[in-house]
Amino acid sequence: MAISLQKGQKVSLKKESSRSLGEILVNLNWNAGKKGFLAGLLGGGGGIDLDLGCLFELKDGRKGAVQALGNSFGSLQYPPYIALDGDDRTGAAAAGENLRINGDHIKELKRILVYTFIYEGIANWKQADAVVTIKYPGAEDIIVRMDEFNSSDGMCGLVLFENSNDETFSVEKLIRFFPGHMELDRAFGWGMNWKPGRK
Repeated sequence: MAISLQKGQKVSLKKESSRSLGEILVNLNWNAGKKGFLAGLLGGGGGIDLDLGCLFELKDGRKGAVQALGNSFGSLQYPPYIALDGDDRTGAAAAGENLRINGDHIKELKRILVYTFIYEGIANWKQADAVVTIKYPGAEDIIVRMDEFNSSDGMCGLVLFENSNDETFSVEKLIRFFPGHMELDRAFGWGMNWKPGRK
């Protein structure tokens, strides 16, 4: 069984009795697609390279991003208590890309905005057919489908985790598109400084 979120819908991640939330896994999987005819003629790359990442804000005011771009892979044991497993450059890996959140440190986490962006390839979100699955111990999976496609912007805010009471995260489905990191940041009031980067 799984819970499929609708846009704007919020659910709570609840811990079991006296246990902590444990590790929260956010998985992004997508269909890389095949190289287009025109791209083949022009010698372009094949398919879509989606990257998974997040903005985070800690209770002590520290803010930042965890993403492959800039090699900011984070840490589960140390602040920000969020880590990215790796970077699937093709979409061919069965496991997709995974972002892990250490729920044992929920008291130190204020909010986490999970996003994906198209690092390479055209902004064809329908072709990407991306799905986010959120897993944590002792609970049903939470499914967030990218079921909106009419955007040429290359970045999409997926879900927002917010600390409810130092014991529970609320999770809201967003699916909002933006031209880039700066516009996403401004829309949610993160207030960070951005500069171009490559991986």
